[in-house]
Amino acid sequence: MTILRGNAIVGQSGGPTAAINATLSGVIRGCADAKGIIGKLYGMRNGIDGLINGKYIELNYLFRNDEELSLLEKTPAAALGSCRKKLPDPNGDSEIYARLFKLFEELNIRYFFYIGGNDSMDTAAKLDKYAKRVGYDMRVVGVPKTIDNDLCETDHTPGYGSAAKYIATTVAEVIADCAVYDIPAVTVIEIMGRDTGWLTCASGVGAAIGGAVPDLIYFPEKTFDLEKLYADVEKALAKHPNVVIAVSEGIRYADGTFVGEDKSGAVDVFGHKQLSGAAKTLASAIKGRFGCKTRGIELNTVQRCASHIASLTDITESVSLGMTSVKAAVDGASGQTVIYKRKSNVPYEVEFETADVTLIANQIKYVPDDFINADANGITEKCLEYVLPLIAGELATVYEKGIVKHFKF
Repeated sequence: MTILRGNAIVGQSGGPTAAINATLSGVIRGCADAKGIIGKLYGMRNGIDGLINGKYIELNYLFRNDEELSLLEKTPAAALGSCRKKLPDPNGDSEIYARLFKLFEELNIRYFFYIGGNDSMDTAAKLDKYAKRVGYDMRVVGVPKTIDNDLCETDHTPGYGSAAKYIATTVAEVIADCAVYDIPAVTVIEIMGRDTGWLTCASGVGAAIGGAVPDLIYFPEKTFDLEKLYADVEKALAKHPNVVIAVSEGIRYADGTFVGEDKSGAVDVFGHKQLSGAAKTLASAIKGRFGCKTRGIELNTVQRCASHIASLTDITESVSLGMTSVKAAVDGASGQTVIYKRKSNVPYEVEFETADVTLIANQIKYVPDDFINADANGITEKCLEYVLPLIAGELATVYEKGIVKHFKF
């Protein structure tokens, strides 16, 4: 293995999570451990989009500051800022690549770490391909994150465990609130997940301790049918008056139309359709059918930024993942990403491996059929066994004058 000496740069991309800064801390710690091989570490401001415009900062001052890094690990959102930028074909003549690689040469960047999800892995894959095309010696490693848990190759993703912990807790609290009245009422809780129901699975894990769980749970992996919903609701109302339903934002009808699809047809830079609310749509439909009180609730952004209830397992693993990503690059990996491989559920144990980033870019890992019950409206014991270790443990949140304290660059 050839030792490659030079500087490194790290960026964050896509939707933030409660663990993405823990992974950033891991990269910072890993670069500190690679002293003598990696010199300066730079941070992109607002991901690749910001870097294209020359926005970056030095991060070396954090190399041995354990107090600051510990606080960073408990801070939600993307401390360096994020973006949603799709790079052009690396085989073409793009001024963007010329600008980026001119900057890499000026800063002597030999290590590139990009923390993100499916679309961010696409960015890493393209940069690696362009670097090899033009003969620029640089190791590019995609560092996974996403609360959606939909990255292929890896058992789970950094950020998922913390979001799942928040969802399981909040849904249980909503169910308790709904139970105070004895009049017929249906509450629909919308949970993030455009293409997959991994997060929605978390709404049902309270069953492991005999706790409150939704009466019905619906996933994008299964075709949604309004008449089946009505039949399911009718059965649930016959058992008790306060019915709670959890749905993924991306549930679809048989024709592929999203239940909560924005009628304007708007899409983002990656071509994803904008959604306007499955919970409200279904609450309205149920009210029209049954005439009972209904309510639609969106958990929305708080699912990904509730660091006060982050999973200790998630944060600890995320730091280790960042450090392992640096080590993998120093050892020669490029065009790769570090992934989790689960060895056992009880006791819970995972190990790190690497995978080709092109196997992850723009791919989707769906909830398996055996995680969803036969009626397609709940989860199975196997799903519980998968999720529970990922939400285990609590962090010691830092407070100042009664206010949660966060890190700021």
